[in-house]
Amino acid sequence: MSTVNSTGAAAQQAIFDKLGINTQKSATERASDDKLGQDDFLQLMTAQLQNQDPFAPMENGDFIAQMAQFSTVSGIEEINTNLKALSGEMQQTRIATASTLLGHSVLVPGAIARPDDNGEIHGVFELPQAASASRVSFSDASTGELLHSEDLGPQGTGLAGFSWTNIPTELREGNRKIKVDIAANTGKGMETMGPSIYARVLSASSYGDVSDSPMLDVEDYGTIDAGSVSRIR
Repeated sequence: MSTVNSTGAAAQQAIFDKLGINTQKSATERASDDKLGQDDFLQLMTAQLQNQDPFAPMENGDFIAQMAQFSTVSGIEEINTNLKALSGEMQQTRIATASTLLGHSVLVPGAIARPDDNGEIHGVFELPQAASASRVSFSDASTGELLHSEDLGPQGTGLAGFSWTNIPTELREGNRKIKVDIAANTGKGMETMGPSIYARVLSASSYGDVSDSPMLDVEDYGTIDAGSVSRIR
């Protein structure tokens, strides 16, 4: 009996060798395995074929179905591996993309502005309906002192832009915080409107899931989602 078993084992090992199946895993390798791999599957398949009932052998369709199922699982594992690698590359790409915003200004809702590198302030405001008159005022954010104002005239529905381009040197060099106030007459007298300001991007960071947008550190406005940025200067 032992001779028969030895002969069968030798024949089985010969088949494994021809198929390139590694059956000589060390104890450490087996302990580290937490799932069946291709070699394990082929060993089980070969043993199943060798020990099947010769009077009721496995149907060709069943055999093909098992092979197809294993191929599907292997394909999914390979896709997962590739997706993880792609995720890492996307993480690096998105922070590189966000870093290109450094030194630029992005449009954020708010009323605090500072002169940009060209010594100018730019922004927009949105009107729910046409205005017969509109005005922008710039004042010192700390003292409330009025620094400059301009009549913008009639404006149509939607976004309207404003700017202050001849800012005095002492304000530009002092990098003072300037408060922006918008007023418009849409039929009910002059009413206050909320402006959006172009503010300088100080830094960019990326963390969390790859689907999350990079975060931008914007001067005077803190951290904002880069995905929420609609305009850049």
